[in-house]
Amino acid sequence: MTAASDAPRLSARALSAGYPGRRVIEGLDLEITPGRLTMIIGANASGKSTLLGTLARLRPPLEGAVELDGVDVDTIPRRRFAQVVGLLPQHPTAPDGVSVAELVGRGRHPHRGVFQRWSEADAAKVDEAMAWTGVTDLADRPVGDLSGGQRQRAWIAMALAQDPRILLLDEPTTFLDLTHQLEVLDLLRALNRSRGTTVVVVLHDLNLAARYADELVVMAQGAVVAHGAPGQVLTEDVVRDAFGLDALVIPDPLTGTPLVVPVPHDHPHLNDHLHLHRTPERNDTP
Repeated sequence: MTAASDAPRLSARALSAGYPGRRVIEGLDLEITPGRLTMIIGANASGKSTLLGTLARLRPPLEGAVELDGVDVDTIPRRRFAQVVGLLPQHPTAPDGVSVAELVGRGRHPHRGVFQRWSEADAAKVDEAMAWTGVTDLADRPVGDLSGGQRQRAWIAMALAQDPRILLLDEPTTFLDLTHQLEVLDLLRALNRSRGTTVVVVLHDLNLAARYADELVVMAQGAVVAHGAPGQVLTEDVVRDAFGLDALVIPDPLTGTPLVVPVPHDHPHLNDHLHLHRTPERNDTP
């Protein structure tokens, strides 16, 4: 496993990002902790995907910079950057008829020159990535014929074949049933633990994020409002401020991680419940 001290550092410095005529993120500072599994959470339109896309160089910053080991990524050749940082976007698409093996093989592009032939090392990386994600038996199947869970594992295999030190994923569990969501998150955690790959995931499900993440980045209105271990940052106050949601935050009975339990607005004893079950961070000092 790669030591965190040896892992590359991806960070945003005074970052403003968005689209022509519309800023989504303004003056954001964030350092992704190397060698950890970080989940970015927040309400819709909070800036999660904009942040991830800007970190991945899909769009240039409006102001500020994204840095890799302290170097502005705009000064790093794209092929070199792609050898270190991999991205799985929210809605990846593959050409009609492309097989799983062909799709995974595309992950080797950053490591091959324009005229460089396919090598044994490339084949070994593809085989390893397919074995890791359990799609070896699907190698000859068209990607379009796969189930949602199989297709997502094939895309993750392509990202792994890229052999990145940092892997960014935007909503990798979207449209998957709960069983396949857990399968994907188990895979990402295993990748992080065994290889030391820094994994950054945008996720909507607060409870799954809290269960799997080493660190949470909570966003609201284009800003980071909390960053740290799930037990430290996922409090009732943060949930209310970032999501506009009244909820109890209690220990998960299986893992001890924060478990967010929404309280219906028409609950007859809403205020009593919020008072009696306040998280320790919010208890009044005697």
